[in-house]
Amino acid sequence: MAFRNGQNPSPEDDQGHGTFCASIAAGSPVYDANTLGQARGKAQGLAPRAHLAAYKAIYASGGSSEHDVLAAVDRAIGDGVDVLSISLGFKPSEFYKNSISICTFSAMMNGIIPCLAAANGGPKPSSIDNDAPWILTVGASTMDRRIKATVKLGNGMELDGESCYQLENYDSPELDIVYAKDMDCANKSLGNLDVKGKMVVCMGGPQMGDAHKGLAVKTNGGAAMIVLNPQEHGYTTFSDSHVIPASHLSHVDGLKVVSYLKTTKNPKASIVFKGTQFGASPSPSIPWFTSRGPSMYNGGIIKPDIVAPGTNILGAFPVTDNEFLIASGTSMATPHIAGISADLKKNHLDWSPAAIKSAMMTTADVEDLDGNPIADDAFDHQPASYFAMGAGNVNPEKANDPGLVYDIQPDEYISYLCNMYSTYHVRLIVRQKVDCLDYGKISAAELNYPSIAVTMTKSSGATMNITRTLTNVGPAEIYNLQIKAPEGVDIIANTTSFAFSSLNEKKSFQLQFTTTAAASGKQLSEGYLIWSSGKHVVRSPISVTYS
Repeated sequence: MAFRNGQNPSPEDDQGHGTFCASIAAGSPVYDANTLGQARGKAQGLAPRAHLAAYKAIYASGGSSEHDVLAAVDRAIGDGVDVLSISLGFKPSEFYKNSISICTFSAMMNGIIPCLAAANGGPKPSSIDNDAPWILTVGASTMDRRIKATVKLGNGMELDGESCYQLENYDSPELDIVYAKDMDCANKSLGNLDVKGKMVVCMGGPQMGDAHKGLAVKTNGGAAMIVLNPQEHGYTTFSDSHVIPASHLSHVDGLKVVSYLKTTKNPKASIVFKGTQFGASPSPSIPWFTSRGPSMYNGGIIKPDIVAPGTNILGAFPVTDNEFLIASGTSMATPHIAGISADLKKNHLDWSPAAIKSAMMTTADVEDLDGNPIADDAFDHQPASYFAMGAGNVNPEKANDPGLVYDIQPDEYISYLCNMYSTYHVRLIVRQKVDCLDYGKISAAELNYPSIAVTMTKSSGATMNITRTLTNVGPAEIYNLQIKAPEGVDIIANTTSFAFSSLNEKKSFQLQFTTTAAASGKQLSEGYLIWSSGKHVVRSPISVTYS
């Protein structure tokens, strides 16, 4: 691979991020893994027996460049890897200007599954990275584990937050509270406050970096800290490795703290450590930070494709005194999907990257552990949209036996690109001498994707037809079609039943979308279609944008 500016070419991890992500994808079993005594248990990667190759493309002093990533991926292709796990991204751009889009296309052409992070720009819409349709774009979800640190206010109210820093035999003293509205708790902002021996209330942010606030509080003599989520961070809380007693509260609970402070002359609070607990609800949910679609560049594909655990994840981390660390981000979600992809590839050697993507997407969970729609932490726990969670939360066991898949051949992506760009620009992406006259053009809606996104006019009676092709990867079965049409359109299929009799048998169906009067005033609506055999349920999200 290429090295620049005299940087050390050693493969050693300068920052810890790469080791952390690698341990999630393919780490060997470690018993009694923990950080600061919390999240204790057996830790291992999703594909613990997989062979791991690491390519250094990020440097501690110089950051990362698209050229380094392109060189690293090209080297991985030459080495014959089966799966790429890339937990980084660059500012979204047209595919022919984006090195990640270019190198992952080459990987896909070589049968490699490119799994990439959606980025951490949420909850802002259209903040998605790595949005090319040949990429498996991964967003983050939460788990039901919480490392509880409960704030007990002077009025007796108890609010459950999180912190990985949990002292043994801590007597939870009641402390005076110091609070300055919207303060960031940096050293500069604390300089004019008397925080010595007190509990300091800090506003959360920037993204996943609140532990440094506690260091500033400690440096200025503070004894404890409460971190309050701003409104856009909603219900997502982090189990950070704080340096003083602390608790990270949701926005809703933070409002209760603020109300108490405003109505109490001498406010006080204590923090009670309750350790690692399971069964939190709702779970899984979509954390605020995971980047959202729709993409500004991908020509009408729902992104992210899928979500996986990416909040408060325990992983190996060699840069600190602790062998393990808890971290959050789509960087942590991506190697979950990469490890699952490796297992699926091992079990189904003849499946293409598109088939493996389809297997995960069409079997993903769209309900939480309580049977409710997966909720969005950033939007008052309302049901998450497809542009937040993609097809849903990955279910590895179901993905191994999906019944049917939507497969895509590499040439189809070229036809898709030819619909977007000139032959010259397509050649820059595919790095081959192609001519769009030889491939024709297909729209994003015509790409045989496991999810369906269409753009319709609001004029009642407007129509659009799309076709999808199913490939049988299971036993001989009869499948029946169920459609939940998005509000504002009617959907009619040319068939409602398929009988598959042999492995790899293919059958196509057509859907006609017709705008109804209910589209008036709408911008976006969502539905789904399901092919069900009784044993297998093959689900595709449907998103309609009204222009």
